[in-house]
Amino acid sequence: MVTIVQCARNPARFFATRIYRACKGLGTDDQALMRIVTSRSEVDMQQIKELYPEIGGVSLAEQITSETRGYYKQLLLELVGEPLPDTE
Repeated sequence: MVTIVQCARNPARFFATRIYRACKGLGTDDQALMRIVTSRSEVDMQQIKELYPEIGGVSLAEQITSETRGYYKQLLLELVGEPLPDTE
């Protein structure tokens, strides 16, 4: 019940906190991270990106970059609207 109220009150903060929890500690909860990132609209993701530094201490893109690798990292960064810079 508390989860529903938190999500209804401030969805961006709720999902930013969920992403933080998926990334903190040893390992990453990839299933939770992917589920959140793929289920949010562009507007939601923009709000989450704005709130994330307050919750996680770094930008969402920095968090994803430090927690993931390869094509998975590229995909997540594209989905949150922070593509990797071209390295060529």
